[in-house]
Amino acid sequence: MINIETLKVSSKSNPNSVAGALANVYREKGSVEVQAVGAGALNQAIKAIAIARGFLAPTGVNLICIPAFSDISIDGEERTAIKLLIEAK
Repeated sequence: MINIETLKVSSKSNPNSVAGALANVYREKGSVEVQAVGAGALNQAIKAIAIARGFLAPTGVNLICIPAFSDISIDGEERTAIKLLIEAK
């Protein structure tokens, strides 16, 4: 199995910072996963992906986002996260 780096985004995450991290991981590994729990976190994640697309578009990279659900444990409590797989088309 390929080891994909996961960036965890919260509702307090700065979209520009997440976008920079996302673009750097993509350049290094060719794909990246973003994990968000809750509407606020998902909002910041989507903004970050849109910004990262702008960072990478001039180099000919067209990022796409594939959403999925993921069951995770936070402080011993089961939660459902949104997992966004980011790769190029």
